[in-house]
Amino acid sequence: MDTRGIEQMIGQLKASTELAAGKSSSAQPTAGADFAQALQGALQQVSQAQESAQQMSQDFSAGDSNVNLQDVMINLQKANISFQQMVQVRNKLVTAYQDIMNISV
Repeated sequence: MDTRGIEQMIGQLKASTELAAGKSSSAQPTAGADFAQALQGALQQVSQAQESAQQMSQDFSAGDSNVNLQDVMINLQKANISFQQMVQVRNKLVTAYQDIMNISV
């Protein structure tokens, strides 16, 4: 899974935190990098990995001689790991949102 989108999100969050704290940010977010687009791109990559693994699994079950069990298992594991990674990112975002909402003004 390409982690550039996640790294951009982390950079933007750090820059926003520094800006909110009144610090000058030396690490400016990448120009044109949009948090929503980066998140959507990561979600699409996870979805594509899952669809690819499911299709390969169905092809193997149907008896396609071009698909072997090792490749099916590897792709299923890659899809599972990328999904778990996305769930962890979601959990971190929810925690950050809750922390921000609990800040007293």
